[in-house]
Amino acid sequence: MTALQRGAACVMAGEMLLAIMGAIIKHLAPELPNAELVFLRNVLGLAVITPVMLYREGIGGLRTRHLRFHFMRAVIGVSAMYCYFFSLQKLALTEAVLLKLTAPFFIPVIALLWLRESTSRTIWLTIAIGFAGVLVILDPAAARLQDYLFVAAGLTGALLGATAKVTIRRMGVAEPSGRIVFYFAFFGSLVTAPAAVAVWQPPSTAIWLWMAALALCATLAQMLITTAYRIAPAGQIGQFTYSSVLFAALLGWVFFLEPVTESQLLGCVLIVGAGLFNLRQRRPIG
Repeated sequence: MTALQRGAACVMAGEMLLAIMGAIIKHLAPELPNAELVFLRNVLGLAVITPVMLYREGIGGLRTRHLRFHFMRAVIGVSAMYCYFFSLQKLALTEAVLLKLTAPFFIPVIALLWLRESTSRTIWLTIAIGFAGVLVILDPAAARLQDYLFVAAGLTGALLGATAKVTIRRMGVAEPSGRIVFYFAFFGSLVTAPAAVAVWQPPSTAIWLWMAALALCATLAQMLITTAYRIAPAGQIGQFTYSSVLFAALLGWVFFLEPVTESQLLGCVLIVGAGLFNLRQRRPIG
């Protein structure tokens, strides 16, 4: 398989798991504070990845020359996580996922400014079309004022998530996926602990089981997506993240009785279409 094919397979499998994770978060949102959810997702993820890393690589597998980038990615990534989890409290699962999928529009801009990766003039047109899709999904004529806060959180999370993905590329192919995921969970647990302690509510047994499933899905998804962005340029595989729309729509319909509206469909067409057009302008992986 080529780098693009491997990256595509990893991204699609990871996005399926992330859609499941989103459904679990939406289910648990009324039960636990957002800060506690983010902390538990990280600390349980650390519990999953640590024995895997030690078994596969030994303690030497944790040595890295990119500690500051790992810390930077963790801070940015957990900030994106706060935003995404918050948006799921109010928005439909499909809407929250579509907002998260605006991240590929940010990636080429961040890669241009930070990595000096070349881009084309069409990027500005595709970004404008993509965010027009966001406005359609929001449906300003019908949305209540409070909905804008959750939409803004979703878009902020997408921007931060894009930055975190470009950080993976900045570390280069020498950094294994497991190590990247380990340090994300490690630093993520540290930086989210104070806020979680401040609002802590003891989880029930059922919630612990849900959180264990969430952590497993999230860690496996993160390993798959981290692998994808490590082996392929950041701007080349974003198109394959759009498969998550189908997973989110199905989960939202089955478990939350969320209908797919005309505005969601039109917004999806604009966001996905703009993203695919933008990615087709970029050079294929050699």
